[in-house]
Amino acid sequence: MSDVRHVLVLPDRDAAEEVAQALVDRFGIREEPLLVRDALAGEDDAEDAQWLVVLRDEEGRFEAAELDAFAAEWEGWREEP
Repeated sequence: MSDVRHVLVLPDRDAAEEVAQALVDRFGIREEPLLVRDALAGEDDAEDAQWLVVLRDEEGRFEAAELDAFAAEWEGWREEP
């Protein structure tokens, strides 16, 4: 098994929470994704933060294009490793 992780970048916390739930609902993942606040450099305001959804994928279930399209539904994107 490999330690493959996908990182989806979302514009705000609400979108990140919706994406995390949608990953569970739509793809049936067993482990809930990790949500991480990523403050932009030099910004103190919580409104100026992006949110990351970290998804473990040891089995290699997810295709890059599939996750790109999925994140785009919430105006987000998949970060390349």
